[in-house]
Amino acid sequence: MRFQTRHKHVIDLIFPIALLFVFAVSAFSVLILAADIYASTSGRLSANDENRTALSYISEKVRQNDFNGAIGTVTIDDTDCLTLSAVYNGTPCTTYIYVYDGVLKELFINDGIDVSLKNGRDIIPISSLTIEQLEDHIYLFTAVDSAGAEDSVIAAERSVP
Repeated sequence: MRFQTRHKHVIDLIFPIALLFVFAVSAFSVLILAADIYASTSGRLSANDENRTALSYISEKVRQNDFNGAIGTVTIDDTDCLTLSAVYNGTPCTTYIYVYDGVLKELFINDGIDVSLKNGRDIIPISSLTIEQLEDHIYLFTAVDSAGAEDSVIAAERSVP
């Protein structure tokens, strides 16, 4: 009885190595594509957060100061500002909300004092803020983030005189 011996060919070694190489290249390609998609999505979400946070902040300030016509707009040094008037401890004060040097700022100051926009407190970075009064006591706020994405919100005074 004779045992049959199998002859080894070069293809027996090359095929598994080639298959492993193809698998490694495919896995690496999928990993690179997933990382690119993640970076793109993360960047868009971050940019949207800038606008949404800024617009939510402004909307909340409008709600907090919603009494007897305390909300208005003014232009100072070619910058649109939201004004929120109030009386604290018998002293009339105004809060200005505006964009200066790419940052949403808030300046709280007593009435009668000169307004300097650079003195405001930084809130969040955004490129621009447009304030438009649609009707009496109805305002449209449009924010543009650093990536150029634009979001808007409409806010209205509910306690009009």
